Amino acid sequence: MADNFGYTGKILRVDLSSGNTSDIDTAGYTDKFLGGRGIAAKIYWDEVPPDTAAFDPENRLLFLTGPLTGVAGLASSRVQVCGKSPVTTPEHFCYANLGGNWGPYLKFAGYDGVVVQGKSDKPVYLFLHDGICEIRDASHFWGEGAIKVREMLKDELGSATKVIATGTAGDNMVIYASLLADNDACGAGGFGAVMGSKRLKAITVSGSRKIAVATPQKLRELTKYILELKRGPTKQTQAPPANRKMKWEVCWGCIGGCTRAIYKADNGQQGKFMCQPSSFYQPLADKYYGELNDVPFRVAKLCDDNGLDTKAIEPMITWLSRCEQAGILTDKETGIPISKLGSLEFIETLVQKISHRDGFGDILAQGTIRAADLIGGGAAEQITDVPFQAENQIATDPRLYITTGLLHMAEQRTMISEMREIGGLVFRWREWLKNEEGSHLTSEVFRAIAQKFFGSKLAADFSTYEEKALAAKIIQDREYAKECLILCGHFWPMMYLEHSENRVGDSSIESKLVSAVTGEELDENELYRLGERVFNLERAILIREGHQGRESDTLAELYYTIPLETDIRNPECIVPGKDGQAITKKGTVLDREKFERLKDEYYELRGWDIASGRQTKAKLEALELGDIAEDLMQRGLLA
Repeated sequence: MADNFGYTGKILRVDLSSGNTSDIDTAGYTDKFLGGRGIAAKIYWDEVPPDTAAFDPENRLLFLTGPLTGVAGLASSRVQVCGKSPVTTPEHFCYANLGGNWGPYLKFAGYDGVVVQGKSDKPVYLFLHDGICEIRDASHFWGEGAIKVREMLKDELGSATKVIATGTAGDNMVIYASLLADNDACGAGGFGAVMGSKRLKAITVSGSRKIAVATPQKLRELTKYILELKRGPTKQTQAPPANRKMKWEVCWGCIGGCTRAIYKADNGQQGKFMCQPSSFYQPLADKYYGELNDVPFRVAKLCDDNGLDTKAIEPMITWLSRCEQAGILTDKETGIPISKLGSLEFIETLVQKISHRDGFGDILAQGTIRAADLIGGGAAEQITDVPFQAENQIATDPRLYITTGLLHMAEQRTMISEMREIGGLVFRWREWLKNEEGSHLTSEVFRAIAQKFFGSKLAADFSTYEEKALAAKIIQDREYAKECLILCGHFWPMMYLEHSENRVGDSSIESKLVSAVTGEELDENELYRLGERVFNLERAILIREGHQGRESDTLAELYYTIPLETDIRNPECIVPGKDGQAITKKGTVLDREKFERLKDEYYELRGWDIASGRQTKAKLEALELGDIAEDLMQRGLLA
């Protein structure tokens, strides 16, 4: 990109084994891969051999921003974290995505990204400021919680310093250990464990560098246009409990706020409380205590501090309870009061044992699926109806939405932003169906959005498999481009405009923003083409690491055999059917034959070999990935 507009111009490389640091020229990657997920995938492809394990020193831990990061008013504060993950089976390239304000401050500190390799002899943290990297001793932080470490580092380096850190679970390499940054922004995918394997406790960033923009006037016009599109109060999808003190919080450079909120407990503790972490323990605590209390919040902060992914803990709790009821596990033999499910005592014991790999916690630190296999005695049978992907329970059920089956199939872990394109629209449509005040996403609006953003009105008809392959491809290409920019999934893409005349969004804004910031003209189709390139690069990485194409593109057997009963956000399983009529999918299963035909259609749209699901030399070359094609061809991995 011209003159580094939108970029600082350099990516930091840190070799923890040698203690050496160096700079990589960002411009060597931007033309083809833009930023974020794209640059991370290319560096990973170039530098990480396929037989490298997640905890090997030669695995790369990559933190990448995008060209829009650090530009205010765009909801572009996010940062992409990539590398080989210990939670996938087998271990594969994977990703995490964090909001808050750490990403912009990485750029303000002078870097577009950080590439960490090697392994330190002792615990360390990185201090990045004004284009300088210091590797500092972190022995006194090792074994401490991420929240505590964050506050200790701010005391040491100044309150303006932003921190991303691991908790005790990361230090002890619990495979689903997470990262925690300022604003309690969490990153899953097991990268807390990868940091722990490298003896890296935290990365701190501080600086005041400004991000240069190619055409400021054009950008001002676009941001004004965006605000006009978002005019009026945004309908919140989550409200704070009436008897609790909560306040809404926004990430750096946000354009209006989402469900992100700060909760203050009776004991004075406060922190982010939203989405799944705020709700997963609520029903259990309510049942145990018989009243609303601070326990769900304290549980969320306990997991954050120790660095445990709550989306991995939630299905584990379900499985432990089932095993206890079936007589497979007891309180005594596990050292965990499973019989007191819903209590603070239960969850505190569980979290501490896992985070410290203490006793039975050492088994649980390997994840629910592996733990069930190790225990035996029918433990695995207690999770046959729970769909897992990278230790997370899968939402947006393919039996309900169909399209999401292709999205889940192609990813190593659930990519929430992809699922939100489908599930978020259905959620808003259901509000209209229930005649909720301020809800305007009618069936006709839904169909119009589907035509514009998914390629066909039939994409909004969940009674048929027609046009679902096209919708999946478009969603993936768009979301991968967005992961390069990198933009927040709560606002982008702007598919539904609550306060506009026809309610249908504008799909061209992202490409116009790229052009205004970087100075390189890029239209909507070209941006999606870039997303397709990055998607294919990531597919090539997975193939090189052992993915078998069509043979590996599978879904859990339960989707074909167990009738749908409910969905987390759509318990009645009501979706639009033919001509937008409301239908229920309760009692349905995924049709195996139709889904296999859907895969045929999907591979054809992708330009891949239909029989094998492998990429072709012609397609990769058409996407300017000739070097990738050559490598795969030499390994015998092309169709």
